[in-house]
Amino acid sequence: MTRTEFRSGRFVQAMLLAVAALVLGSVFATTQNSQASSKVAPNNTAPPTITGTTQSGSTLTASNGTFTGTTPFTYTYVWSRCDATGGSCSTISGATNNTFALQQVDVGTTLRVQVTATNSDGNDHATSVPTAVVTAPAAAPTPAATGCPTGTGTIAIADLSSPAQLVIDQQTITPGVVTPSSTSIQTHFRVTACGGRPVQGALVYATAVPFNQYTVPPEGTSGADGSVILTMTQQSGFPAARQQQLLVMFVRARKSGDPLDGGVSARLLVSFPVSLKK
Repeated sequence: MTRTEFRSGRFVQAMLLAVAALVLGSVFATTQNSQASSKVAPNNTAPPTITGTTQSGSTLTASNGTFTGTTPFTYTYVWSRCDATGGSCSTISGATNNTFALQQVDVGTTLRVQVTATNSDGNDHATSVPTAVVTAPAAAPTPAATGCPTGTGTIAIADLSSPAQLVIDQQTITPGVVTPSSTSIQTHFRVTACGGRPVQGALVYATAVPFNQYTVPPEGTSGADGSVILTMTQQSGFPAARQQQLLVMFVRARKSGDPLDGGVSARLLVSFPVSLKK
C-alpha cells in the first residue's frame, strides 16, 4: 500500500468515526429529551374531602383528593375556619396536618382544607368544600335526684328529701326477753338513710300490736348516731294470748311536716321475744 492510499484509508476511518459519534449523540440526546419531557407537574382532578363528626371535641381528617402527574408527590395542608355558609374563611395558624381537632371556638363555623401536591416539576393545590356547621356536644343528662345530701356521716333530717327513704335498721329491747314482770321496757331503734348514714332529727313512733299491751310513748327524736330510745309501761292487755311468744311492734320513722305515710317516712313491723314462764 502506498503512503497516499494509507492516508486515504485513515481519512475514511476518521470520517466514519465522526459520523458514528454524531449518530450516537443524536440517539442519547433524543432519549434524554424523551425522559425529560415525560415528567409532568401535579394537576388536581378531584378536590380533597373532609371526613369526621363536625362536633366540638371530634377530629376531622382530610383526604388528598386526586392529582395527576409524575409521582411521587409530597402533600401539605392548610386548614381554614369559615362562616356558616363556607365563606369569609381565615387560615388557622399551625393547622398544617391532615387532621384537625375541633375546639369550642369552632362551634358555629365551617372548616375547609387546602391540599398542595408537589413534585420535582412543580405543584398544584385544591380546596375542599366546607364542612357542615360545627356543633357543641350534647349536654350530659342531669343525674336523677337522689334526695341525699352530699358528703358522708350524719344526715340532718331537714337535708333529706324524696326519693330518699328512711330506714329503721336496728332494733333492740330491754330487758332482752319480755315477761309478765317487765312492767317497764325500753325499745331502741336506729334510723339511717342514703346507704347507711345515720339520720338526726327523725321522729320515731312505736306501739305494741295489738294495742293495750304497753303504753304508746310520744314520738322520739333520733340523735346524731341515728338512735332513739322509747320507754313503755305494761298495761292490762299484756299478755295478749296465753301462749304469746312474741311482742310485735309497729314502728314508724318520719320527717316533720311530711305525711305520715309519705315523704321519706319508713314503716316496719318488728318483734321481740316473750316468755310467760318467768
